[in-house]
Amino acid sequence: METINSISYPIYFNNSLAELANFIKAGNYTKFFILIDEFTGEHCLPIVQKHLGEDAVYDLIEVAAGEENKNIDFCIGIWKMLIDFGADRNSLLINLGGGVITDMGGFAASTYKRGIDFVHVPTTLLSQVDASVGGKTGIDLDSIKNIIGTFTQPKAVFMEHSFISTLPARQVLSGVAEMLKHGLIADADYWNKLKEADFTQPSADLVHRSVEIKNDIVIEDPKEKGVRKALNFGHTIGHAVETWSLDNDKNHLTHGEAIAIGMICEAWLSWKKNGLSEANLNEIVSTFRSLYPAYKISADCHKDLFILMQKDKKNNGNNINCTLLTAIGKCSIDHICTEEELCNSLNYYSSL
Repeated sequence: METINSISYPIYFNNSLAELANFIKAGNYTKFFILIDEFTGEHCLPIVQKHLGEDAVYDLIEVAAGEENKNIDFCIGIWKMLIDFGADRNSLLINLGGGVITDMGGFAASTYKRGIDFVHVPTTLLSQVDASVGGKTGIDLDSIKNIIGTFTQPKAVFMEHSFISTLPARQVLSGVAEMLKHGLIADADYWNKLKEADFTQPSADLVHRSVEIKNDIVIEDPKEKGVRKALNFGHTIGHAVETWSLDNDKNHLTHGEAIAIGMICEAWLSWKKNGLSEANLNEIVSTFRSLYPAYKISADCHKDLFILMQKDKKNNGNNINCTLLTAIGKCSIDHICTEEELCNSLNYYSSL
């Protein structure tokens, strides 16, 4: 697989951890640091350390895993550790982890001393096909996802496909949801390949194609003023459902499970408002229903979900903005949806 060149940085797929070691040496950094959580510290860090070599000198910064910890308090902890370890403006932060680590590590690095270099080594399928590519950094505030953040590009991204084998099946499927989204918004052939794929271990070629799709969109619209909004398909409703679940469920939904719900709802809105055929709607619904468990959304929580949607960073004023499909593989942006339409889409999901 070829290296993908993004806006200002390479995305390595072949011999990625050897490329990481070469990148550090070539960078002449005064110091470098590796941000981990307890899981990547156990399963992924030892593999990285073998490539860095016994003589490598660096400090580890560990944070607790989980979306609920992607907040300003943990970010302050990262900043304090960088201060304690003597990080200067010529330091490098390596974000070794899933989307929480890459989002929060990128934000911490982009704001520490007005910005130090950082790279991503994404360890989950979700972070490989989504969070690590595109230059978005962010933390959550009062349960609103990624409401605080910056557009700051990493210096490089290093994709190590073997890390996916360390993941539970549920976390692999969380990443698959974003891959399916890429097919729905941009590539019907890719969508069809995914429907036939073995999702116990998605192939490196499929991951590479997902990254290509996202990267092409990001290059065209780095700061989400236009076409990049296509990547938000399923996320207006999905993020609200994810936040509600985080706040109310002991065993809360994964990001991918919530976005799958959002994509079913927004596919229904696409059928009602944007010309998506009923056959395409039924194909989308059956695909997601075959992969992800049903989730109960009672009418009692519709108002809470609508309030969460109103706080979404993608909105203009009080208008709730959705990306909708015109066909499998094609979409259009900037569709304003009313509270009634959004609640009806949730009712549709519950009726399945």
